[in-house]
Amino acid sequence: MANVTLDILLCDARKGEPVLSPLKLVVLDGELATVGLALVKAGIATGHDDPVLARKGCFGVFGKRKDWDSPIYSGDRLELYSPLLIDPKTVRRKKANQNQDAKFQAAAAKRKARRL
Repeated sequence: MANVTLDILLCDARKGEPVLSPLKLVVLDGELATVGLALVKAGIATGHDDPVLARKGCFGVFGKRKDWDSPIYSGDRLELYSPLLIDPKTVRRKKANQNQDAKFQAAAAKRKARRL
């Protein structure tokens, strides 16, 4: 069996504006083409327990979070994500409460209009 070369696009968005760069991943005999292998061969990580990638969900393919041993294919876009600045659950909860407040204010305005 011969070595296989995969053409992958690397999108690094860890420091501000995303930077796209092509990556030729050479998969040797006996190796599996995985996200982890691509990260190691790109020089981003040294292994599965690298502190650079300690955060859950810090990399993915085409916007979907992937695990270290997920397969990667030619033409895939491997993405490195920056840490979240705001917890998405908190944002959704705050937005839902704002909508509730608007409903209460509208109901109060109707009651006030009926009294006048």
